[in-house]
Amino acid sequence: MTTLPAPSTQTIERRTFAWLAVAVVGWLAAYNLIQPLANWIAYSALGLAEDSRFGESLAFFLYDVPKILLLLSGMVFMIAIVRSFFSPERTRALLGGKREGIGNVIAALLGIVTPFCSCSAVPLFIGFVEAGIPLGVTFSFLVAAPTVNEVAAILLFGLFGWKVASIYIGAGLVVAIVAGFVIGRLNMERYVEDFVWKVNRKHSDSEEKVTWSERIERAWGSVRKSSARSGYML
Repeated sequence: MTTLPAPSTQTIERRTFAWLAVAVVGWLAAYNLIQPLANWIAYSALGLAEDSRFGESLAFFLYDVPKILLLLSGMVFMIAIVRSFFSPERTRALLGGKREGIGNVIAALLGIVTPFCSCSAVPLFIGFVEAGIPLGVTFSFLVAAPTVNEVAAILLFGLFGWKVASIYIGAGLVVAIVAGFVIGRLNMERYVEDFVWKVNRKHSDSEEKVTWSERIERAWGSVRKSSARSGYML
């Protein structure tokens, strides 16, 4: 009995990109078919009048809910791919040596796209302080990370348009930048507990190598979780 050789990494990558291309085509087709399908169900299949309130409401519901779910899945997938490139080591390297002002802006922007939540705030805080990142810059990152949520931004975009979504994201960024800048100006380092400065954590200079297959698999897992939560809320 002969044993078939395991597929190479390149073969797995090609298959992954092929399935991804099929998924993208299916997503685009579904997004463009939502509107005519919703109108057909409401007005042709059910025979509701187009100028009736119930008919318009049903057509809007049949169009808007799938549209939001599709937008959510697409954006969460892309954001998860971007997040896979930002490890704690890379984030510290990007923020290291940045002065207040531009450092606060970069930290707040990184806080949105990096995959860190409030539960990881303490180890991130210790790691940033140990790396010599200013306290104000560190707080801009820590405030922005849990404040601006991509799922909420996508839902706001789908329900109320890009202006409301932009206000939500912009307000979160402003709060994070201003809070970090103020904390930096107040010289709050003297209030940080002594043990934080004495912690000696070992950081690996080499980052974990992640293949595109693994990135896509993680992104698909994020889509499933976000879609389940959003479907429950809707």
